This record gives sequence, structure tokens and C-alpha cells, in this order.
Amino acid sequence: MRDIEELARIAVDTGLGVHRALGPGLFESVYEAVLALELSRAGLSVIRQAPISLHYDGVILAEAFKADLLLEDRLVIEVKSIERLSPLHSKQLLTYLRLLDQPLGLLMNFRGETFREGVKRVVNDHRKASTRLRVNQTPTLQIETPT
Repeated sequence: MRDIEELARIAVDTGLGVHRALGPGLFESVYEAVLALELSRAGLSVIRQAPISLHYDGVILAEAFKADLLLEDRLVIEVKSIERLSPLHSKQLLTYLRLLDQPLGLLMNFRGETFREGVKRVVNDHRKASTRLRVNQTPTLQIETPT
């Protein structure tokens, strides 16, 4: 079993290859499909539009959210094709990580001229804390840029 950092490295390298092949400016769905194809070709288990459940007041909402890609049931990738990533995108991914109880996710924005400027790591540093969503509280994010 590959560790999460190795999965992240493979995903970023694969994303770079997809960006080089297709360039910026296509729809998110195209990048998601091609990235999933290439990650599968690399021998990884990939689920597109992976359902994420939300437990609320004793009720399970089976498909409250959907992650663009889930690698090896451990690494969440959110694919974007937008002018610029905002803090809201990191918070969205952090919510997914908390609900899935996973430590790391990647935001990949394919719109930029270079792929490097569009990749962000989001770390769930509250894995041991409650995954209950909180209203009007700013989540703590640790966002790193791959080197």
C-alpha cells in the first residue's frame, strides 16, 4: 500500500502531464475524466464523483457531497478550471477530508498558464476532532504548495 505522500506525488505528476497535454481553458469535467484515466493507467484505484455521506441529527445523507476524484480510498482531489482558487475551495476540500476522516487532499486548477500555480495541498489537522460541521466558525487550514 502506497503512503499518502506517494499518492500525492503521483497525482501531482500526473496532473502536470495532463496540463501539458491539454493546456488550460477546458471544462473541469474534461480534466477530471482525463486525470482519472491517467491515474488508472498508473495502476491506482480511482473513483470519480465519489459520494460523501453526512450524518446529521441521527440521519445519514448518503450523497450529501461528491468529491471529484478519490484515489485508493484515501486521497481526495478536487479539480477546478477557474481563473483563480479562492479560500472557499480550500474550505470545501477540508470539509470533504473531515467527513471522510482523511489527512490530505489536493486542489488542482487547470486554468492557469502553468500547472504549478494551480496546485494546493489541504491538510486536515483536525482528524481526531469531531467531524460535525460547525456554523460561523472559521476552520483551521494548513495549505502547502508542493515543491
